[in-house]
Amino acid sequence: MNKPPFDARPALPSSANPALNRRGFLVTSLALGFAAAARPVLAQAIATSSDGLIAGEVQVPVAGGWMPAYQAYPATGGPFPTVVVIQEIFGVHEYIKDVCRRLARLGYYAIAGEMYARQGDVSKLTDINTIIGTVVSKVPDDQVNADLDSLVEFAHAGGNADTTRLGVTGFCWGGRATWLYAAHNPAVKAAVAWYGLLAPPMWNPKAVSVLHEAPKLKAPVLGLFGEKDGFISSADIATLKTKLRGGASEVVVYPGVQHGFHADYRPSYDRAAAEDGWRRLQDWFKAHGVV
Repeated sequence: MNKPPFDARPALPSSANPALNRRGFLVTSLALGFAAAARPVLAQAIATSSDGLIAGEVQVPVAGGWMPAYQAYPATGGPFPTVVVIQEIFGVHEYIKDVCRRLARLGYYAIAGEMYARQGDVSKLTDINTIIGTVVSKVPDDQVNADLDSLVEFAHAGGNADTTRLGVTGFCWGGRATWLYAAHNPAVKAAVAWYGLLAPPMWNPKAVSVLHEAPKLKAPVLGLFGEKDGFISSADIATLKTKLRGGASEVVVYPGVQHGFHADYRPSYDRAAAEDGWRRLQDWFKAHGVV
């Protein structure tokens, strides 16, 4: 298969990662299975079949190179409403791929890009602190927004995605990125952010916070949180609600639920909250034109 035309936009400054000058992109293909730090994988993990779907890895042109991504969409029909799926902190591993297939079964074109492609491969790292210190802390927000723009451009160019009906959803690390992208791209119709950090993240205390960006949202965002989330304080959620007051965005907090409650392969999974959140996601997208 021929690759699409190379994205001619300039690369980000090499100061974002000096190793980029020497080795190019550090991740050239997606992880197989689940990320090492996410193991052991529990038997409750959902496995969505790709029967009746076009699903698999693609190479997306981004500033300075190629980013591996996973796409899934129905095998017949289209173009389909589009959902960009933003990875959790473990990158695009089997859970994120499965979320893409779940969306495809609902009639969407879904795509998830490996957002750490320039900075490093987290799939084989076994310690979350190592992941944060050696990779995540080096991924700038402006790079993330630019690469998400490139995913949308790639989806549109392929002819199977209707990007005038554009939704975004993300989990954990990707939950925060979802809020920021909804403030960045006016083409987004609606977004659903799952337990994204609201204060400046621990890996970069000087980074912009979701609370700072909330008044700049260009699309309605549904924020889904767990009451017992050890990474997101109830005070931050209360502040977010205040900043969103009078707008179209909403916040839902699930009582007694932890961070990562949608991640069905992990002990943090809460089936009732996950299923309710998934139902709300579908209703949210439909209500705001991503259908």
